[in-house]
This record gives sequence, C-alpha cells and structure tokens, in this order.
Amino acid sequence: MDQAPGSPHQPQDAHGPSCYRHPGRETGIRCTRCERPICPECMVSASVGFQCPECVRSGSGTGHGLSANRPRTVAGGAVAASPHLVTKILLAINLAVFVAALASDRVVNDLALIAQWPPAPFIPVDGVAEGQWYRLFTSMFLHQQIWHIAFNMLGLWWLGGPLEQALGRIRYLALYLLSGLAGSAFTYLIAAPDEASLGASGAIFGLLGATAVLMRRLNYDMRPVIALLALNLLFTFTWSGIAWEAHVGGLVAGTAIAFGLVHAPREHRTLVQAGTCALVLLATVVMVVARTVSLT
Repeated sequence: MDQAPGSPHQPQDAHGPSCYRHPGRETGIRCTRCERPICPECMVSASVGFQCPECVRSGSGTGHGLSANRPRTVAGGAVAASPHLVTKILLAINLAVFVAALASDRVVNDLALIAQWPPAPFIPVDGVAEGQWYRLFTSMFLHQQIWHIAFNMLGLWWLGGPLEQALGRIRYLALYLLSGLAGSAFTYLIAAPDEASLGASGAIFGLLGATAVLMRRLNYDMRPVIALLALNLLFTFTWSGIAWEAHVGGLVAGTAIAFGLVHAPREHRTLVQAGTCALVLLATVVMVVARTVSLT
C-alpha cells in the first residue's frame, strides 16, 4: 500500500527501519515527537532525544524559540532549501574561466600558478615570489584542456553536492577554498620556480578527503571512497604532467578541515571549526612566506 509523504509510520524491510527522508539508509533512531525513523544527517538534538527536521521547524514542544530549533547539518550548518547552490556557482566560475582561457592565451599567462618567471639568468618579473599573490587563488579556477576540466568538474559535482548538503554552505565553501589554497601553496613550496601549474585538483582532492571523514563520521561503508582515493592517488603519481603537490596539499588540508568540522563538540562547535580553518590557513601562509623568502 502506498503511503503519503510525511506519514509518521514508514515501511520496514527485512533489515530494519529506514530514514523517512533517505529511504536507503537504515537507522535505529526515531523522532521523539512523531516517531519517524531518522538517520544521523537528519536528526536534530532536542532537550530529550532527537527530533526530525519537520518537527523542529514547527518549533513545537522544545521550549526554545523557532530560530534555535531550525534544522542543522551534521556540522551545525543551516539546512538550505537549495543544497547545491554553492557547488553550481563554483562550477559556473570554473567553466567561465575555461572559456576565457580558450579565447585568450593571456588569461593563462596572467592567472596560472608560477613562482618566478622568466628563469635565470633573466631577472624575474612575474610570479608569486614577485608579489603576484593572487596566482595562488586564480590558478584554482583555471584549466586549459577539456579532459582536465571535465574530470575536475565531474569530481566537484559528485563530491561537492553531497558535502554542501551535509556541511552547510559556509563551511563547505571554506573547505573548498582552503583546500585549493593549501594545494597551491604546497605546489609553490615544492615545485621548480619556473614550473607553471593550474587547475582545481587541489580543491577536489580536499573534497575527497572530506568525503572520507564524513562517511566515517556517519558510519557509512568506507570501501567505495577508499577505492576512489586509491585510484586517484595512483593516477597522481603515475601520469605525467600532473602537479602531485596540489593533490597532496589539498587532500591533507581537506581531511584536516573536515575532521574539525564534523567532530567539533557541540558546546564549542564554532570555536573549534573556526580554529581548525584558521590553523590550515596559517600553515598555508607559512609555506608561502617560507618559499618567497628562499627565492628573493
């Protein structure tokens, strides 16, 4: 028999009840008010037990104001009506810059990550070490080959959408940008001064690391994400022409940030999350400054 959406009683399979908002996820937790099954992503802490987002939105029976009862993500972010908005904006920016790069080689020359150019014995006039700090950021949105942007944008869509929904827009955007910057900084630190690099791979690997952390936090099957991570690392170190430094830097940064976001204690959540992001940003700045000092 069909059942109307929002009914408090959900069908059960042989394995047990499933979340009423995510039918494929088994759960043993129910809303303390309506008794609907809810998964860890959907449950919202109440004075006693957990409630589902619908009961929390109604603001009934909690003793708190409506704003205090708004549904939150597993990282404490607000649940958005359009959960993939930031991911779509990032996709649009990357595609717009790609089109601009196809139209003019100057875009690549002006935005790519490079430490110093031209190389010795010429006097360098371009590069991060020459004061063009913006290249650490702009290179994150720059692609030249169609296969390069295709792989990165597919990764952004597959990984970014679920992460944005699970973390909330602000935390997700911080994760993406800081992972990309850390990948750029590590590339700047390790790569040859006259070796140019570009692409969103550092940020994408940050999302991959964050996905592993989130799946572990929610007790999901880790085998798919581990296999995906291993495959990407294999490509990183076996294919020629790949800036492995950006992949490693982004992966480490994304994993660290995600751990701070989803494991922060509720009573100090904002402080721990902001502190984790600040530490990753500080490490990024230290790498950039150290490299700049060594080159100038």
